[in-house]
Amino acid sequence: MTTQLIQQLEATRDQTLDFYKLGDDDLARTYGPGKWSVRFILLHLADSETVFVDRIHRILSEPRPIIWVMDQEAWATGLEYDKLPLAISRRMYEALRNAVIYYANEYYERKGHLEFVHSVTGVRTLKDEFDKIAAHNENHLRQIRTALSS
Repeated sequence: MTTQLIQQLEATRDQTLDFYKLGDDDLARTYGPGKWSVRFILLHLADSETVFVDRIHRILSEPRPIIWVMDQEAWATGLEYDKLPLAISRRMYEALRNAVIYYANEYYERKGHLEFVHSVTGVRTLKDEFDKIAAHNENHLRQIRTALSS
């Protein structure tokens, strides 16, 4: 299972990094009316990685921590996604995803049973979080592909 997860995390990392190279017109496209632009999705993915790494650190270091939900709309507004430089987010995303891959490889099997309490979804494990990270990125890649194909 770990090998498959690592491959998925690496593949989504590489695909996501390719989208950071898009031009302004493609970055402005959305996958539906009222939905985020490709640019906002990429910024969100970088910010999500910061949250995921923080969660992994807490789960590995603190006994059954309580972890609060990320309000993605508040982050987009508060961090002014309309002005935030994409180049900074790209570097953040790449570095943090590499950290996630390291932690997944190191701890998915060995410490995956460790529990935390999510403020919305309740008790989960480190394995659950790693699986969520992979699925989260996949979901946003689908949205980007939809935006670019329309």
